[in-house]
Amino acid sequence: MERVWASRLRWRLTGATQWPAFALFVIGDAVLLHLLPIAGDGPELFPALLLSGFFNLLVVAVAAPLAGRALRARRRDLPQVVAGDVAGTVLLVVLAAGLAGLGLAHRAQARADRAAVADGLRRARAYVVHNGAPQYRRHVDEATTLRFGEGLMRTCVPGDDPDRWLCLFVFTDQHPPGLRLDTNRAPNSSWFPPDRGGSG
Repeated sequence: MERVWASRLRWRLTGATQWPAFALFVIGDAVLLHLLPIAGDGPELFPALLLSGFFNLLVVAVAAPLAGRALRARRRDLPQVVAGDVAGTVLLVVLAAGLAGLGLAHRAQARADRAAVADGLRRARAYVVHNGAPQYRRHVDEATTLRFGEGLMRTCVPGDDPDRWLCLFVFTDQHPPGLRLDTNRAPNSSWFPPDRGGSG
């Protein structure tokens, strides 16, 4: 009787790793997504936590049972529950490694994008300093920028009239970044408020 009990306890302990691992990996993967984004600038911590929870839940709910069946077919001595649990834990580790790998691979691109944006801002400010009317040159340090995606942003400098800004489209996918005067004089905040992508 004790041998059967010990055997069951061993299987239960072996098959009790998936959910504790799930909790740890949801938090760990959220930090990874925040610090090493796999696309763009990456999410803030709370959205990263939601995204991580979705990825990890997908692994546990969909991939783990399938992988558990495959493992059970090769290891008939494993109970189905234990096989699914072990497979799920391994897949959670694989997911974390994959996110870390994608984040590291994207890091160079993210750096290049940030450098291109900074270069574009410098060019836009230089344009205003050399070509803008005095009212815009005085306010060049108050410029705001709105990104429209990869390679395009709009930089605006306020003047004396709060409704008539000097705005430039900046093409950061060119080297050096290209500039084009925007005939629309509305500030960036009229397109999107700051919490939706505008910076003023």
